[in-house]
Amino acid sequence: MKNFEERLEKLEKIGEMIRKSDIPLEDAIKSFEEGIKLARSLEKDLEKIESRIEILLNAPEAKIQENPELDLFSNVQQ
Repeated sequence: MKNFEERLEKLEKIGEMIRKSDIPLEDAIKSFEEGIKLARSLEKDLEKIESRIEILLNAPEAKIQENPELDLFSNVQQ
């Protein structure tokens, strides 16, 4: 499947083509159907992207310990 930018560009071209008054009605309808399919797939991709961004923005920041402790030798008797 084409990437997001290619599909968006295709949708824009379809929109331009449909706006022309010299296009036969049947061709305009077919192009419209293709445009709707493209628009829906782009919308789904945008929803996924928004979800990822939302997760990134709301994720708690990792706490950095200044002096990390190692528990490797905590059970060793001195």
